[in-house]
Amino acid sequence: MMPLDRNYINPETDKDIVKNSGIPFQLDLIKDARVNKSAVEKRCVTVTNRRTVKKHNQAAWLLKAITCMDLTTLSGDDTERRVIRLCNKAKTPLRHDLLKSLGIEDIDLKVGGVCVYHQFIRTALDALQGSTIPVVAVSTGFPAGHTPKKTKILEIKEALSNGAQEIDIVISRRHVLSGNWKKLYDEISEYKEASGVACLKTILATGELGTLKNVIRASLVCMMAGANFIKTSTGKETINATLPVTLVMSRAIREYFELTEFEVGYKPAGGISSAKACLSHMMLLKEELGSRWLNPSLFRVGASSLLSDIERQIEHFSTGKYSSFNRHGIA
Repeated sequence: MMPLDRNYINPETDKDIVKNSGIPFQLDLIKDARVNKSAVEKRCVTVTNRRTVKKHNQAAWLLKAITCMDLTTLSGDDTERRVIRLCNKAKTPLRHDLLKSLGIEDIDLKVGGVCVYHQFIRTALDALQGSTIPVVAVSTGFPAGHTPKKTKILEIKEALSNGAQEIDIVISRRHVLSGNWKKLYDEISEYKEASGVACLKTILATGELGTLKNVIRASLVCMMAGANFIKTSTGKETINATLPVTLVMSRAIREYFELTEFEVGYKPAGGISSAKACLSHMMLLKEELGSRWLNPSLFRVGASSLLSDIERQIEHFSTGKYSSFNRHGIA
């Protein structure tokens, strides 16, 4: 079997990432943002029809996807035992026999992060001890965001004091839907200040924003206010991460980068449960922003069941046979 490209699989470090510190509010930039919906949809169709990766290339891309995954459990029936199992899977996302068959058993393959509710932060930290996998905590009244701002800021500070290294916040969708961009900017700026040096990811809940124009404008406001990542969804909306949203948000990142030279990450989340869907988002991101963005410092995919399908696909590449889903449980 031809060896896989190790340089592509291994995640790059973030030491040379120009992290976003935010810029002053610019209403003109927001109002000038437009989206041609038909052109966006046509562009997304060409990605799925024209761009495919097969065999060794597909295996390498899927391994790269694992390194960029925020393995997530955000259910009402979460328990300490489930979080511990999730963390164990995060540290060893693929079986050793599969890694050996690919000739990469010496690579320290692990996911990009583990995302949990506040009360499980310490449980995740204990389970991940000895690894460099960051714990991600959802905050600010996740998923609806309808809690007082003072409470949201306390949530962020509490998560950080408990040991979370990254914070996923939900924005107030009412500010977007009412066009109150300055209020949204001020609110996220306060969250940025509260989060300090921690990586701040802003969840737009794009399925509830109404239009792609609102998506690109909300993306720009979040980045102006200092967001390190912009994220599509909580995973609780009816419509979550879609290719048109990925295209619009990646172009907002590119526009902001050209304006400021700050590099902002992108995180699609919700509804990405198959390896094929994940690859489509990755290919689109690479075409819009370049290979540099396909590393855990600038790209994450929020998922729970995705890893199971990736493991099945890699096992098929290695053995030529598909296994059943019940052999690849996560938590």
